[in-house]
Amino acid sequence: MCAENPYIVFIHGLWIHPTSWIPWADRFAAEGYLPLAPGWPGVAKTVAECRDAPDAIADRGIEDVVNHYIGIIEELPSPPILVGHSFGGMIAQKLLGLGYGAGAVGIDAAQIKGVLPLPLSALHSTLPVFRNPANKHRAVSLTPEQFRFGFGNAISPEESDALWERYAIPAPGKPLFEAAAANFSLHSPAEVATDNQDRGPLLLIAGGKDHTVPKVITKSTLKQYRHSDAVTDYQEFPDRGHSLTIDAGWAEVAEFCLGWLRDRGL
Repeated sequence: MCAENPYIVFIHGLWIHPTSWIPWADRFAAEGYLPLAPGWPGVAKTVAECRDAPDAIADRGIEDVVNHYIGIIEELPSPPILVGHSFGGMIAQKLLGLGYGAGAVGIDAAQIKGVLPLPLSALHSTLPVFRNPANKHRAVSLTPEQFRFGFGNAISPEESDALWERYAIPAPGKPLFEAAAANFSLHSPAEVATDNQDRGPLLLIAGGKDHTVPKVITKSTLKQYRHSDAVTDYQEFPDRGHSLTIDAGWAEVAEFCLGWLRDRGL
C-alpha cells in the first residue's frame, strides 16, 4: 500500500446503476482505500429516478463519459486506481492510457478498437439497442428477460430478477454504436492507447460464461497490449457471467482485485 491512502474510482457500465458499487466501496475502504463511485453524466442518484427520466442519459457517447470522469479525477490530489465493469472497463482503460490512473482493473470490459471477435451471444445481448438505428440517440431499457440473458445467465432466474429490480437503469445506445463502428473509424472514441509504455498496471478480468462480453473478447483485448512493456495481467472466473460484480459472488472478484493491487504495489 502507498504511504498515502489512494483514491479508487469505480466506473459502472451500461444498464447498471452506480449504487451497485456500494459493497465494493465498503470492502475497499476497509483496506484503506478512498472509494468514489460517481455515475455517468445524466445518471440520477437513484434507480427509480433514472427509470422515470431516461432522456437524461440519452445520446451520451464514450467521449462524453471519459471527459466526465477526467473532470472528477482532476479534482483529486493524485491519479486514482480505476475499476470498471463492462463499458466502465473500457472507460477505465482509456483513462489509464491517457495518464489519468495509477492502475486499472477492467472487468468484462467492452471491446476496444482492434478487437475483432464478436460472438453471437454478444450480438444477442445488444439486440435491444441495435434493432432500431434511432436508438443511437436514445436511452434503452432492458426487460427482466433481456437482463437475464445478458447479465444473469450464470445465476438463478430469481437472483437475476432481483438484481434487475435493484440496479437496472436505462442506458444510452450511443456507446454501443460507437464501439460497433470502431474498426471502421480512423479516430474512434473506442480507441485506447494500448502502446503506452509509461502507464500503470492493468488487470483484465473475464467471466467464462459471460454472454455480453464473452472471454474471447477479453483475450483479444489482452493481445492489443502486446506492443507495450507495461504490466497487463489476465484473470478468468470460469463459472461467472456478466453479473459477476453485483451477484452473490461479487466478493470473490473483489478479493482477487485487492490481492492483485497489493501484488502490484497499488
